[in-house]
Amino acid sequence: MTRPALTTLSDLTRAGLADPAAEPVLARVAETFRIRISPAMQEAMETPDDPVGRQFVPDAAELTIRPEERTDPIGDRAHSPAPGLTHRYPDRVILHVTQTCDVYCRFCFRRETVGAAGPLPAPELAAALDYIAATPAVREVILTGGDPLTLSARRLGALLGRLAGIAHVSVTRLHSRGPVVAPERITPALIAALRAHPATYLVVHINHAQELTPAARAALARLAEAGIPLLSQTVLLRGINDDPATLEELFRSLVALRVKPYYLHHCDLARGTGHFRTTLAEGQVIMAALRGRLSGLALPTYVLDIPGGHGKVPIGPDYLVRDGAGWQVTDPAGHHHRYDDPAR
Repeated sequence: MTRPALTTLSDLTRAGLADPAAEPVLARVAETFRIRISPAMQEAMETPDDPVGRQFVPDAAELTIRPEERTDPIGDRAHSPAPGLTHRYPDRVILHVTQTCDVYCRFCFRRETVGAAGPLPAPELAAALDYIAATPAVREVILTGGDPLTLSARRLGALLGRLAGIAHVSVTRLHSRGPVVAPERITPALIAALRAHPATYLVVHINHAQELTPAARAALARLAEAGIPLLSQTVLLRGINDDPATLEELFRSLVALRVKPYYLHHCDLARGTGHFRTTLAEGQVIMAALRGRLSGLALPTYVLDIPGGHGKVPIGPDYLVRDGAGWQVTDPAGHHHRYDDPAR
């Protein structure tokens, strides 16, 4: 019998994931951000303090709000031409198709909105699709939320079919935790829905190799075998994956499963998430170490979403320093080499 999702403090206490003595404090945390731990992640979790548990079990540290933290850290609302739509870059839009997730990550940059509602209401979805159809510059539509794979296969297939009917939309992209945290969702019907648009990419959110349960591995295999291009995104999280060996294991595992590591995100300035954030310098050191260990196939781009909605930028380590008319180049082992540009 499949165990149910854990959605309350009482559920966590009964499962041995919360100390009853801490319930008064954790109740204040739960008022701020919802709890949901899927059956698959309960299976993956060994203790509430392990790399999986820390992602989903509430912590009193979430009550500490730092001055720089924001309710909308990446500025979704600053670039919203219609409800449920973010148009930050000329050639692509984000369509927030639902506010529901199978799990609620404690570091979520949309923690102020996810879980507050279900699918985008039909009139708002229609207005968003009308905007996309009327904006020829939009070549790519990114479905997010919430998690788009919480939609039924019928609803998702219909939406992707609508997007396929817009001539200038050449690519759709879905960002989802689903194949890892709810692998049972990856059914033949869902895979058929994902193929409704001829160029649909699935970006799987995963932060630690411990999340790759046998069921998750099988779900990713079903997607890969169906020809769905798979990428991954990971958030750099203090105490969970903030060392080269942990990330190397994750990225090698993903490549072996036919998933290309795409982004390593610096943890955003969402309220109550300071205990998860590394410094930028720490992230750069980790990336420099990974550059010496992994091929380009397994190496994601380390990025920062500039607070306030100013866009995403790569923040990898600096390998080049200007030296007169040329450059000093640092190799992965830390040695320096001279490079001269062509004479003009």
